[in-house]
Amino acid sequence: MTYKVFVDGQEGTTGLQINEYLAKRADVTLLKIDSDKRKDLAERKRLINESDVTFLCLPDDAAMESVALVDNPNTCIIDASTAHRVNPAWTFGLPELAKDQRAKIRASKRIANPGCHASAFILALKPLVAAGLLPVDTQIAANSITGYSGGGKKMIADYEAASASPTQLKAPRPYALGLAHKHLPEMCAYTGLAAAPIFQPIVGPFYKGLAVTAYLHPKQFTRPASPAEVQKILADYYADEAFIRVAPLDLDGNTDGGFFNVEACNDTNRVDLFVFGNDERMLLIARLDNLGKGASGAAVQAMNVHLGVEESLGLV
Repeated sequence: MTYKVFVDGQEGTTGLQINEYLAKRADVTLLKIDSDKRKDLAERKRLINESDVTFLCLPDDAAMESVALVDNPNTCIIDASTAHRVNPAWTFGLPELAKDQRAKIRASKRIANPGCHASAFILALKPLVAAGLLPVDTQIAANSITGYSGGGKKMIADYEAASASPTQLKAPRPYALGLAHKHLPEMCAYTGLAAAPIFQPIVGPFYKGLAVTAYLHPKQFTRPASPAEVQKILADYYADEAFIRVAPLDLDGNTDGGFFNVEACNDTNRVDLFVFGNDERMLLIARLDNLGKGASGAAVQAMNVHLGVEESLGLV
């Protein structure tokens, strides 16, 4: 069977990557909009309603505008914006979230694609909350370092323009220092945590790759637990997941001379989870490609689940 797919916002970073994934597939016909009609509501409406699946790779307001154009009940919308991520009428597009999440994605025509930082944070913390090790009222402190591609076309252009000369863009740049990052609502909603984390992201001077680090103290736990026990909770939770690898406890094996490689999942749809530390203090690190499992790869994976095709089709 061949599926018709439209990418609304095909010229943005996420849209381009989705097109790249799907252009190689024999089971997908990509519906393209002429560049001079990208803001033509009638043409966008025609293509959206002609499609089996439409990806929205747009700012929030434009994404909501596109949703309002849908009148074909068989069209599935996968929204990569933040507009619908905690809307109860939409399904969160993270198949690994829980045992019944794939069934929800399969049945839904409205799927919200997770954010990149949020995906890493949720996948790291959800199993500990689900196991009862972390109380729901725990306030987690976490940071994330990400490649500059996560900032979109303007930020990519700024970094590429600065690459020939020394500027402040050569150093990591913390941001969202008001501690109200737009991913916080989904971080709470899908981990089960009642308290928003103290979350501080950083843009690094590299194109892509992302690692969220959460700081854990055993006093936060409901019962005594060693790093090995925390690692086992993660490994058991994701035992059957093809795209999630829970690393064994091995400081030397998981680092390069003690240094952590943020880019090791690049060009994959994989998430690597690590536990570092000791019985007195621990780190949880979740690593992914912010353009892969953090954006376009996750969207294609959700599409595969929804359509009932092989979940890994077109992904690595």
